[in-house]
Amino acid sequence: MSNNYYLDRNRKNMRKLNELLTELPPFCSTFFISIQDTTTPLTRLNYASDLKTFFNYLVTYETICFNKRIMDITTNDVDKIDSHLIERYMAYLSYYDKDNGEVITNGERGKLRKLSSLRAFFKYLFNKDMIKANVASKVSSPKLHDKPIIRLEPQETAELLYSCDTLSGFSNHQQKYNEKFKIRDNAILFLFLTTGIRVSECVGLNIDDINFNLNSFRVTRKGGNQVILYFGEETADILKGYLHYRESLNLPKEERALFISSQGKRLGVRAVEYLVKKYAKIATPLKNITPHKLRSTYGTNLYNQTKDIYIVAEVLGHKDVNTTKKHYAAISEDIRRSVAGKVKLNQD
Repeated sequence: MSNNYYLDRNRKNMRKLNELLTELPPFCSTFFISIQDTTTPLTRLNYASDLKTFFNYLVTYETICFNKRIMDITTNDVDKIDSHLIERYMAYLSYYDKDNGEVITNGERGKLRKLSSLRAFFKYLFNKDMIKANVASKVSSPKLHDKPIIRLEPQETAELLYSCDTLSGFSNHQQKYNEKFKIRDNAILFLFLTTGIRVSECVGLNIDDINFNLNSFRVTRKGGNQVILYFGEETADILKGYLHYRESLNLPKEERALFISSQGKRLGVRAVEYLVKKYAKIATPLKNITPHKLRSTYGTNLYNQTKDIYIVAEVLGHKDVNTTKKHYAAISEDIRRSVAGKVKLNQD
């Protein structure tokens, strides 16, 4: 493995994609070639996975392809598909069994992603005259309901950091284990809460990305573009303390990852998600806190300080300002709380 997390991740996804393409009908390959320059390997991998699910449904449940092998499906078979079939497929996605016996469920967002994959695929086939009609475009999108915005209140943020610093609330055995990592974990929590970076951006950081002269660091955003973000003196002190600890690990010089696992390798996304939940369970047991919730907490706090949605969008790396609004939408809760008792019926 190299020290470029994003190149390694893309190579891994490309290998998975190439393996998956061997399981799809041959005519699918031209679709993936057509979107190669406009999508990431992860996006194409998700498309391929969604198409496999769709074709598996066709050969298992629909008469036009029943008992065929997925590899034997042709564009003539696809041409027989109508919008009603796709609607049946959308209903099937609610609850189904995979080949390995795993039960899969999809909510409205999972269904929308799979429908979006089908729409892109059918649009391509139609535009290339490989099918006569783009029936996927006739299927209505699932209605998306707003998800509640979960973020930490200031007191909860303090308790989260306190749980990491003191290991209060953990058993003796857990304290002994967590003691080895609390300096690292504290640095990760601070970075989330004071910069709003994504978990993938966090694990992708190398020590060479940090510049203490400007209190800045370089991150690779979605799509691969790099930007410079800045942090305050408090976060700088936390990071310097962690880097001093990191030096004591006597890692190989070629290991440049900023955050290191117990095996002396780059910390992974799931490990970071676990450590956030581990401390949050002690600090805020009623809230399901994830790295993304810490990002929402930062977005809300930044908007409270600046009152400028465009600044928040820029720092968080959102292309659409409407996405940013979700991060500070929870402010409406503060507004509702502030007006409690303002209207009095008894004027005496």
